[in-house]
Amino acid sequence: MDKIDIKSLTEEQLRNEMISIGEKAFRGTQIFQWIYKGAKSFSEMKNITAELRGKLEDKFVLRDLKIDKKLVSAIDGTRKYLFRLHDGTAIESVMMIYKHGVSVCISTQAGCRMGCNFCASTIGGLERNLTAGEMLDQIMKIQEDAGKRVSNVVLMGSGEPFDNFEEVIRFLHVANEKNGLCIGYRHITLSTCGIVPKIYEIADMGMPINLAISLHAANDEKRKTIMPIANAYSIDEIIKACRYFVERTNRRITFEYSLIKGFNDSPGDAKELAGLLKGMLAHVNLIPVNSIEERDYKKPSKDEIEAFTRILAKSGISATVRREMGSDINGACGQLRKSSISG
Repeated sequence: MDKIDIKSLTEEQLRNEMISIGEKAFRGTQIFQWIYKGAKSFSEMKNITAELRGKLEDKFVLRDLKIDKKLVSAIDGTRKYLFRLHDGTAIESVMMIYKHGVSVCISTQAGCRMGCNFCASTIGGLERNLTAGEMLDQIMKIQEDAGKRVSNVVLMGSGEPFDNFEEVIRFLHVANEKNGLCIGYRHITLSTCGIVPKIYEIADMGMPINLAISLHAANDEKRKTIMPIANAYSIDEIIKACRYFVERTNRRITFEYSLIKGFNDSPGDAKELAGLLKGMLAHVNLIPVNSIEERDYKKPSKDEIEAFTRILAKSGISATVRREMGSDINGACGQLRKSSISG
């Protein structure tokens, strides 16, 4: 029988597990607290009995990510990590320092099967899903290594969070729990390429997280050429689901829009995008595209980016251009992992 990844359990689940092995429920809370204080083994949990520690060893596994490679930006302190999981799988995460606190961008899958052709994470496809514990461990290991408390989390690393829905939801619960990482839902952002049924499902759960939609084009014809998911769900379906999410949560939605020179960066594209989002509680995050060896995409000029932004502003659409972090360490999503696999 495979052992249970104990970091993937919520506090309530761990309390119930203790009851199932003949222990008092409060032992689950003690163990849960030890895990999020950074215990690396059951033997470090000094206020539980030797007998219980033996039971834990028999039924559960307490894993610890290994830092395979770390790059630190001399410009802004951004840290990029390549982690190795227990089975040798490589994943990556990024830590960014802002005035408002420390943010980390974590992976929810090793690789990705969504196939967006401007993203390095999709090259090579999906290796496997991550467990909730492996997602949490990315944050814990970064806090330990950097000596800083993480205040904000974005699920924007490798993978499509809604393609690993159950483990991501479990991650959200534990990250938010008082005895867990104690990160408020409003400080967690989940980015999806637009799996419509899951947008409705998470809206109905009532978790006031921030939702970000990887849109990248304002019409289906263009979107289909760069994002295979567009063949399954139209932009109209996505926008309808987003409006539902806003109604249920009263949370503003961010639309991520990678600006690709000569493809989706014209004044006409900007006006089409503004019309699409009119009247919605929304914000546009403009992302000048990163260069990828396998793709022939280039970012627009500074003047072209500013012109696009002005058109949105004149239409009443809130928009900002994403600040480039860690430019000297090649901070783009998926590139460090890709180089480690190809190397």
